[in-house]
Amino acid sequence: MTDKVHDTSRFALAQSPYLIALRPHQWLKNFLVFIPMLASHRLTWEMAFQSFLAFVAFSLIASSVYVVNDLADIEADRAHPRKRNRPFASGAIPAAQGKILALALIVPGFALALFVRLEFAFALLAYLALSTAYSFSLKSKLMIDIMTLAGLYTWRIVAGGIATDIILSEWLLAFSIFFFLCLAAVKRQAELMDRKAVGKEQAVGRGYIVADLPIVIGMAITAGYVSVLVMALYLSSPAILELYARPSILWGVCLVLLYWISHMVMVTHRGQMHDDPLVFAIRDRISQACLVLVAVFLLGGTLL
Repeated sequence: MTDKVHDTSRFALAQSPYLIALRPHQWLKNFLVFIPMLASHRLTWEMAFQSFLAFVAFSLIASSVYVVNDLADIEADRAHPRKRNRPFASGAIPAAQGKILALALIVPGFALALFVRLEFAFALLAYLALSTAYSFSLKSKLMIDIMTLAGLYTWRIVAGGIATDIILSEWLLAFSIFFFLCLAAVKRQAELMDRKAVGKEQAVGRGYIVADLPIVIGMAITAGYVSVLVMALYLSSPAILELYARPSILWGVCLVLLYWISHMVMVTHRGQMHDDPLVFAIRDRISQACLVLVAVFLLGGTLL
């Protein structure tokens, strides 16, 4: 009997609207702060600890941004087939409490960022400022919204480098910009497919119409393929020999990415994409298999 009560309590906690409002599943994006440590092969306890603290600080600030974004998007979310169930849009949490919740996340987030490094705190402040601008204005601007989303993804990697005092390579930055531009375009593609499915012409709160779909799809494919091209050029450069014993094995990563990007665009075209491509990828069996293959090729190029 006690076990049943305990299980029920845990289920209730998991369904708490306050926890849902924090979007803990979105913290997966913040693992990008570990990329500088992994890409530079500086796998030490000190680097791992600094990256972990940066991850926690980023997650707190990101959750505060999600709360602010949901408050700004209440009306648009209520018109969306899935987003209308979000805590603020559905009325599960009063809007007035959202401001308190956002502040309660920001304060410890920046306190932890200052503990990591002053420069990292400034990087986190820049992320908060750009994210807030996106929530209140930039997300409705044609093309600027996609560029901003790609920049916010890439900025997590930059911030991870700042937190660990690792200088990022131009190759990593170039790859990241194009790769995340692809994912941002896929996100908009998914929203437009949703509007098309319900017979609506305009994406709510966005600067796009359904007729823009071919262009958005073209952007997603082009940016994704260019990111793979950047990786291919990196694999052909002398710089690769400093980190990998068998760089030729890493060409397998390029093949997997070409397939995965095509898969994501095709799934979105069929109207089967989640609102967030990264969240979808974590749950998608094919994406999981691609991730395993990428890890195998990376380990093979490093250790063999």
